[in-house]
Amino acid sequence: MTTASAPAAPGAAPATATAGPRTAGPAATSAAAADATARRVAGPRVRRRGGVAWLGLTPFAAYVLLFLAVPAVIAVGSGFFDGSGRFTVANLAAFADPSVLRAFGGSFALSAVSAVIGAVIGAVVCWALAALRPDGVVRSMIDSAASVLAQFGGVMLAFAFIATIGAQGLVTTWLVSAFHVDLNANGAFLYTVPGLVIPYVYFQVPLMVLTFMPALEGVKTQWGEAAATLGASRLTYWRRIGLPVLAPAFWGSLLLLFANGFSSFATAAALISQGGIVPLTIRTQLTSETIIGLQNVAGVLAFGMVVVMAVVMAGYSLLQRRAARWQR
Repeated sequence: MTTASAPAAPGAAPATATAGPRTAGPAATSAAAADATARRVAGPRVRRRGGVAWLGLTPFAAYVLLFLAVPAVIAVGSGFFDGSGRFTVANLAAFADPSVLRAFGGSFALSAVSAVIGAVIGAVVCWALAALRPDGVVRSMIDSAASVLAQFGGVMLAFAFIATIGAQGLVTTWLVSAFHVDLNANGAFLYTVPGLVIPYVYFQVPLMVLTFMPALEGVKTQWGEAAATLGASRLTYWRRIGLPVLAPAFWGSLLLLFANGFSSFATAAALISQGGIVPLTIRTQLTSETIIGLQNVAGVLAFGMVVVMAVVMAGYSLLQRRAARWQR
């Protein structure tokens, strides 16, 4: 063992320091004991706070269970029982019925077209918003409007479009009188499945703004500066870096818009009286069974919708996890 001797002060004995582990003094020992005591006391408090927090979620959990989970299970499960209450899979033959195939085709087409249009327009709006100050008045107003309009649907939205581009709507009559252009020359366009694209795009665009804007804000300016330092042009930066980074978020938002359009009911129900899309066909089957030889077809269609939505949301979750890596 090596020792180091320090010069002794006058009248004091020489001090010798020994190299090796130091022993904690009384103050350090007291601090460690106090810290251990604090942890033992805080442990039960943390557990109690966690229990209270979970207790606070009870009303929401009860709401989800009673008004979402149980009705969904009953609706989907009813498709696997016949008229006498016996379990059967024969009702799945409804998926081969031409009217059901047309309904799913109409829902897929309506959801896809409205989602693509809404995603493209919404992405352009997000790109324009990215140039504004996040705390500016214009940016705050557009964010607030997007939050409201994304939830603006149902009868109110249908009435707004009836008054605007309906058979006697304001824009319809103005186009006829000013330009001799009749939007309804081949029938009431708004009251058809293709006509639903217009009101659907109305709430798809703000939803795209809400979901895609965080991803666009996650693109760091340092990436562009580094690419420019290496000699890359602006076009090369977006083609090699910007767009590949934003692609998962864009496709994920597109899937979310598709799911939103596929499950929408109130606006379509206010404009179209018969089927054409799956939600309206379910309503028709609930009021009158139109497929001969099969019962509980509404439950079968609900099961089909659940499968489609599960696949779409699984893809959305995967894309969001991939996009989240660049937003940290």
